[in-house]
Amino acid sequence: MADWEETTYIRKRAPTSGQLKTQAAVSAAQRSGASVETTKKFAAASNKQHTIDANTAKLDRETEELAHNKVGLDVGRLIQQGRQEKKLTQKELATRINEKPQVINDYEGGRAIPNQQVLAKIERIIGIKLRGKDKGKPLGGPKKK
Repeated sequence: MADWEETTYIRKRAPTSGQLKTQAAVSAAQRSGASVETTKKFAAASNKQHTIDANTAKLDRETEELAHNKVGLDVGRLIQQGRQEKKLTQKELATRINEKPQVINDYEGGRAIPNQQVLAKIERIIGIKLRGKDKGKPLGGPKKK
């Protein structure tokens, strides 16, 4: 039999994880000599989409060195001259090769990454070679007799 002065706890709730993480709980655990483990989670509780670190800077340097080849300005001028000889606008040429006008604009400005299919279509419409050693020459090989 228990005295009136004694209190018996049948169940005492264990502290929740949130209560264990408070500064007071951590300090009490350190004072009592219990082992306390602290870990930092990478980008935890941050709303950042992109973080910049040393690896990102290194990657940026590598991608700058490994840039894609662009169409040369000489090819852009050839496309422009051939288009003007045929009296076509950039939009009309783009429509005839089933591409967007921006594609023609990029090729003429030397900003496009060369696509052999697009270059072949442009060659056929303007009648000038844009690839190989015969750049700028009329399309069509030697005439057969």
